[in-house]
Amino acid sequence: MIPDRSESYAERMPTDQERPAELPPEKPSHRSIRLDRRDKGHYTVTNVRGGTIPISSGNNTEFTPVELLLAAIAGCTSVDVDHLTARRAEPESFVVEVGAEKVADEQGNHLTDIVVTFRIAYPEGEGGDAARAVLPDIVTKSHDRLCTVSRTVELGAHVSTVIEQ
Repeated sequence: MIPDRSESYAERMPTDQERPAELPPEKPSHRSIRLDRRDKGHYTVTNVRGGTIPISSGNNTEFTPVELLLAAIAGCTSVDVDHLTARRAEPESFVVEVGAEKVADEQGNHLTDIVVTFRIAYPEGEGGDAARAVLPDIVTKSHDRLCTVSRTVELGAHVSTVIEQ
């Protein structure tokens, strides 16, 4: 299916009836994005809800794909931690930093030594004490089983490529 560019990405997503017969029907668990080239080294990523993010090869202020991967790790684990700790108290500050080393070796280009650092402050009092008390357990649960992004990075996932013309 060649999409009509006047439609939104969400409107262009193929229905089960439009999908090629060899592809299974869409599943509620399926996730996808679309990347459109703006010009050399500059792209726009669109999700099915119509949200967009400009990305580039790193020669300007736009995020690079590697930075987006780090942001995805931070965002995914932050959603877990924030959702579960904010039940007890709203944080006074909530910062998560993710750093990694980019290497090129016999395995190709990849990241090593990914470190996620949480800097979260809760207010004094019973709610803040409760949030601080559960924070280590929730961070561990996010890392060990809840955060889809970091779990995928750690477990590895097969990435296949298809060329359609």
